[in-house]
Amino acid sequence: MTTEITLDNIEDLAIGSAFLGTGGGGDPYLGMLLCREALTKYGPVKLVSVDDLADADNVFVAAAIGAPTVMIEKLFSVEDQHYAVNLLEQYLGRSANAIISAEIGGCNSMMPVAYAAMRGLPLVDGDGMGRAFPELQMTAMAVNGISVAPMTLADEHGNSLLIQTKDAKKAERLARPVVAEMGASLCMSCYPMTGTEARTGVVRDTISAALSIGKAVRNSGDNASSAIERLVGALQGHNYYRDAYRLFDGKITEIERNTSKGWVTGRCMISALFGQGEAELIFRNENLVMYVDGQLRCVVPDLITVVDQETGHAIPTERLAYGQRVAVIGCSAPPPLKTEAALKVMGPQEFGLGETYVPIRQLMEKH
Repeated sequence: MTTEITLDNIEDLAIGSAFLGTGGGGDPYLGMLLCREALTKYGPVKLVSVDDLADADNVFVAAAIGAPTVMIEKLFSVEDQHYAVNLLEQYLGRSANAIISAEIGGCNSMMPVAYAAMRGLPLVDGDGMGRAFPELQMTAMAVNGISVAPMTLADEHGNSLLIQTKDAKKAERLARPVVAEMGASLCMSCYPMTGTEARTGVVRDTISAALSIGKAVRNSGDNASSAIERLVGALQGHNYYRDAYRLFDGKITEIERNTSKGWVTGRCMISALFGQGEAELIFRNENLVMYVDGQLRCVVPDLITVVDQETGHAIPTERLAYGQRVAVIGCSAPPPLKTEAALKVMGPQEFGLGETYVPIRQLMEKH
């Protein structure tokens, strides 16, 4: 079991969390650069299980919020993140004992590592989703009764804001226009938890999962298998993501993308390279639903990720481009996202989709 995040395995985390981010969470490469700088300066970050936390420990989220297209140009720093976390610490009158990711996706898996390194704090092996979602209320934490608020937002100019609401959905509605007004890319801290609360509200062991997925993709020593085969094999060996499938291969022939209201929304069409067949992806920061020749193949909360055909590396929605040769990988979501209560918060209807959630395994058994 991995007990530290170091310069030697940070690339594995970037690759694996980019896949689990299902197209969202911010560009993992930029996050990796931030982590390399922090780990070089401050040293490795200890990775701890939620079971290792004391009941009274204070667990603070370090995260980014905004549109991934903007995050490419408007880079983060650990100082920006500290504005957000420190404001929350001051308001609550207690200091963080551990840092946790809000979501296991892209930059939002990397920033907590860099920030934990700077603070000399451990990172919890888990997150709020086991993937990435675009809205604040779409977490296992919220489903399990942990309050998103008080939450804080901070930008690179030293501006910061504290929001106190009664529920996470209201926090999302209040925060989103503020995010757009402050540049569509901010640092955030929210869901302050005790160790006891973390044990009930966190999707466990997702940092470890990302590390193992990334290691499998990057390990080219096995010449008998491709990067995508290794990726699917790693997913199938995991408790959460084991219903994993290579859903479609082809070339991107159409991409529509719009950045507004703090999100990136759009649609991507992929045509088969040989023979007939066309896939359609719809996304809002993250990939939400996939159809092949008009037939449903995968839908949230199950994971859908577009990867490069050669390297197996995930391609974020903001970097999808005409002509790219890609494969689409789908896999099952962690069980905490598929309960009746969770589906009311993060199921297809919450995104305005006309689908009812059907597990990917059932959809694939039909084809």
